[in-house]
Amino acid sequence: MAAHRPRSRSTTATSARPSPSDTMSESSGPIPATILDAVFGAPLAHAADVSSAASSVPSIARSFASLGVPSTLCKVLAGMGIDEPFPIQTSTLPDSLAGRDVLGRGRTGSGKTLAFVLPMLTRLSESGTERRSGRPRALILAPTRELVSQIHAAITPLARPLGLRTMVVYGGVGQMPQVDGLRKGVDIVVACPGRLEDLIGQGHAKLDAVEITVLDEADHMADLGFLPVVKKLLDRTPKQGQRLLFSATLDNGIDVIVRRYLSNPVTHSVDSEQSPVATMTHHVLHVSAADRFEILLDLTSAPGRTMVFTRTKHRAKMLTRQLIAAGVPAVEMHGNLAQNARTRNLAAFSDGRATALVATDIAARGIHVDDVALVIHADPPTEHKAYLHRSGRTARAGNDGTVVTLATEDQRREVTQLARQAGIRPTTTVVRPNDALLAQLAPGDRVRLTEAEVISVLALPQRTEQQQQPRRKAGSSGSGAGRGNGGGQGGQGRRPSSGGGRSASGSSSGSARTGSPSSSRGNGSRSASAGSRSGSTAGRSNSGGRPSSGDAGRGSGQR
Repeated sequence: MAAHRPRSRSTTATSARPSPSDTMSESSGPIPATILDAVFGAPLAHAADVSSAASSVPSIARSFASLGVPSTLCKVLAGMGIDEPFPIQTSTLPDSLAGRDVLGRGRTGSGKTLAFVLPMLTRLSESGTERRSGRPRALILAPTRELVSQIHAAITPLARPLGLRTMVVYGGVGQMPQVDGLRKGVDIVVACPGRLEDLIGQGHAKLDAVEITVLDEADHMADLGFLPVVKKLLDRTPKQGQRLLFSATLDNGIDVIVRRYLSNPVTHSVDSEQSPVATMTHHVLHVSAADRFEILLDLTSAPGRTMVFTRTKHRAKMLTRQLIAAGVPAVEMHGNLAQNARTRNLAAFSDGRATALVATDIAARGIHVDDVALVIHADPPTEHKAYLHRSGRTARAGNDGTVVTLATEDQRREVTQLARQAGIRPTTTVVRPNDALLAQLAPGDRVRLTEAEVISVLALPQRTEQQQQPRRKAGSSGSGAGRGNGGGQGGQGRRPSSGGGRSASGSSSGSARTGSPSSSRGNGSRSASAGSRSGSTAGRSNSGGRPSSGDAGRGSGQR
């Protein structure tokens, strides 16, 4: 690999680290902070294994600079509010910065994205090689478009001050902008395997100049059937290049990838798949089939963001329509949506216009949105890995979170077995609508808009009178309760502040909702603030001065 120092193949965790560069320019402008998923799994017997329990390496004892991260990147991280490395970063960075192949394992939310982004940027900036048309210098492969987009959002502000160019490659959109980007020359490509293979087949890209390759969520790529394409892509990268792989498990052919493409990898583990998340509480609610939607509506109309998981695309679409008709701003996420719809819906959920995201397991991996304090399994998943990944959308980076599984009579045995396999001990309760437990699981005043208000908030096409269902009101005229998903930004190096919820102000058009003093939920990021909802704009603002929902202002909280 041109201009790279020789790669050590020692299997120990200690190594010489590259010196920070003092010649790079600083970043300018607002910087979004993003922390994505991490992986977790079982030990790999043939690799050098360096276990790193979260309690074994106090984060205060190390800094990014002491781990070998250049000063310029440290300054950018500090600007994002990221001051202390997480354990998976503390353990992997010395090896990855030294050029070793690394197999990283850590529980979801442990900060693995920075664990591979920082060494990639550092080594590219120091290698001295030049960009060439159609020949990227580094490659990150991820299974879904959403994960590709979020990795790219995380890497862009860090790459900018180093003068490195990045781009995304995935299907569902026109390929010409991607072709043009490759032609101009790019340092880092973040890609889904299928579209990248297509572009290579058309002669728009070659991987013979790739110095560093990252496989993120490798086990999920296996679940989606991408491994044959991944092998073809890896075969096109130089054998002497550095390779970093992050995977929850080593089944379904992942062990073959490790043995074939990673050279004497050093394995770093942070927690295991069965390790309990101290800040996550699990509840199983035994409900009747007739009461299930009413209970779901109660939970989702509480303040804050909620993710609702279903087994099928049809059910996700149906539940979304039912919630909108009942007055809850909800959007859907599943494989039948076009890419622009998926992007639009995720943006609405991220910036708070939609307070519920109803999704299939496509959203169980790789999607991170700040301050999701409640995950609801409207349909219990079929296997425990899906349960763990779904649940991992909350209680991230040390924040609190609640997971609720709705189980009908015929699902009780299935859910009991699922919990056992997932290694959790949920609190099981028989509930009916208006049960006091629901207010404990999702604190705050229930707020339901008219269907017209929901459509306005989400900027959805107006439905005809024949299509609109009778709306339900959850209060009387007076002061309303805004939905809170407050100013606290969950993420690395800082904890969310309490309160700071979103509130809506303005005159009511006959559909104001009653409210009460603010109440918190989970980690304090869910709150309800006194105010009233405007039927014409349904605008939302928070104490931090974010744009109203009419402006579609998108939050850039740390992820």
